[in-house]
Amino acid sequence: MADPTGFLKYPRAVPTYRPVEVRTLDFCDVTDEQSFTPDTTQEQAARCMGCGVPFCHDACPLGNLIPAFNDAVQRENWQQAYRLLQETNYFPEFTGRICPAPCEHACVLGINQPAVAIEHIERTISDIAFEKGYVRAQTPNRKTGKKVAIVGAGPAGLAAAQHLNRQGHQVTVFEKDTHPGGLLRFGIPDFKLEKWIVERRITLLEAEGVQFQCNTNIGTDVSGADLSAQHDAVLLCVGAAHARPLSIPGADYAGVYPAMDYLTQSNRRVAGNLIPKETIIHARGKHVVVIGGGDTGSDCVGTANRQGALSVTQLQYRTRPPETRPSETPWPLTPMIFQTSSSHEEGCDRMFEVQTKALVAHENGQVKGLLISNLAWERDLETGKYQFQEIPGSEREIPCDLVLIAIGYNGVAPNPLWEQLGIQMDEKSCIPDLGNFHTQQEKVFVAGDARRGQSLVVWAIAEGRDAGIAIDRYLQTKK
Repeated sequence: MADPTGFLKYPRAVPTYRPVEVRTLDFCDVTDEQSFTPDTTQEQAARCMGCGVPFCHDACPLGNLIPAFNDAVQRENWQQAYRLLQETNYFPEFTGRICPAPCEHACVLGINQPAVAIEHIERTISDIAFEKGYVRAQTPNRKTGKKVAIVGAGPAGLAAAQHLNRQGHQVTVFEKDTHPGGLLRFGIPDFKLEKWIVERRITLLEAEGVQFQCNTNIGTDVSGADLSAQHDAVLLCVGAAHARPLSIPGADYAGVYPAMDYLTQSNRRVAGNLIPKETIIHARGKHVVVIGGGDTGSDCVGTANRQGALSVTQLQYRTRPPETRPSETPWPLTPMIFQTSSSHEEGCDRMFEVQTKALVAHENGQVKGLLISNLAWERDLETGKYQFQEIPGSEREIPCDLVLIAIGYNGVAPNPLWEQLGIQMDEKSCIPDLGNFHTQQEKVFVAGDARRGQSLVVWAIAEGRDAGIAIDRYLQTKK
């Protein structure tokens, strides 16, 4: 370590956001880029203690070499820092912006001080690497003649495509949408991840030899049998975006939508796509209620604020998390603590311990209100589990013209492809594997959310990378 006393000299610092009154006028990155300069990054990297047992490695799904690249940053060796970072993380320009940084929760310094700002160090390394030209297309030295089909161009599919292409296999990524990127492009708002960053990576992959075939729905446009017959291996990276429905009376009223439908349409609009008038979902001049307290719900809040909502309310049926690490999740576990996103700062009434009971509509079927009640949570001393009861007399109606449901997903979406390939879903409605990403079918593999259920982008990248390694080993055994 270049500075063994850095953690004593420098307090934790992270990028600041652009002023609310400015950033809500556009969908550009909320971060003030000037607030986290290379000099700031070097100071933050100096806080890394170079632990003998770096728990951050284990907490990171990718196993990033965090103390090593922090040391390189301290020494101003940005090229080495990027080389170390991309050894495990194929797309640090994504994770440096949208990862919840489980590595920071396991940082040893975090036992009694604020953790090292690992996520933002990673972003700076990546940005400087692109700026200085350290990131270049890497074409394979040899071609194996083996063909691999990847279904789904989200982060898992892109990571697998990069790895397999660099091993010399011919890789075609099939995507049902108009452009590659999956949720990186269509699900995550631009104010968190601007789409030129996604497009830059797609361009690199194409330069390396990866082929993308968009507007192609495998299972209907191309059968599973044909796909399998024409390729030596097939990798399913189709995600797990089958939205969980809201099971209360009135959930079918006009003005009630799955959160991802709303976010996807907003992203298309920001990209300049025309939205048919009869399908428009927009928050302008409306009282918006977001049901669900996770990141997707937060993204809806930020989007509604930018669209000019009259009010935004976010409901969560669980208790408000504590401000500090609870005893149930001691270091180095990831704690459930209260967090305020940039979207919440822009204006949002957050309500916890609230149960949604029914939606109320005008005579024309347009939603106008939501019946809610308060909950009381108690812990069962024998089982340790929490249970809730409705508080009598707490029922009331809150106004809403637009309701966005962000309560999670029920696994992989239905598709005739599963029957065509002879795949049966598991109890989570995900595609099961028999180990090492291999499905029940001899040449068919699965990775990402389709295998593990709804998860983080960093997990999707890790799954795609590791599935690519497994498929390469499989192909090496085939003549």
